[in-house]
Amino acid sequence: MSIGHTLLGLLESGPRHGYDLKRAFDERFGHDRPLHYGQVYSTMSRLLKNGLVEVDGIEAGGGPERKRYAITDAGITDVAQWLAQPEKPEPYLQSTLYTKVVLALLTGRNAADLLDTQRAEHLRLMRELTQRKRGGDLADQLICDHALFHLEADLRWLELTAARLDQLSKAVRA
Repeated sequence: MSIGHTLLGLLESGPRHGYDLKRAFDERFGHDRPLHYGQVYSTMSRLLKNGLVEVDGIEAGGGPERKRYAITDAGITDVAQWLAQPEKPEPYLQSTLYTKVVLALLTGRNAADLLDTQRAEHLRLMRELTQRKRGGDLADQLICDHALFHLEADLRWLELTAARLDQLSKAVRA
């Protein structure tokens, strides 16, 4: 995820302080991975340097000065271009799971046990996400659906690999 573009997009609704940007980000996108304040301010500094935001005001308070950031026309254009650009599909051609299966076979370990253990972990996480989805709002439901669909694809791969384990074993030992 592009943190900079996300913060720029949040600024399109109006100027905000770094604290407000962090809170808005965390509420919308950071359920599982909230931003650190340092990340917000370093990103805002970079966006300011690149002319994508400007300081809209500075407020003095009991602590450090609080800058209010506003998106510039260049920032709006940058967000529009980013949103219009499709994300590159991730083909997962360098799978850690595949690597572990092959190494288990090469070293004489039980690859079937490895696949069973991984399947159990996937199912555990799927149950957890399904429970979270039931109690979540629409955004949480969609995020959980995305993760569940990926986990389902992984489970299909695990089943296919288990079915082809003898064939794979012969191929990697040849």
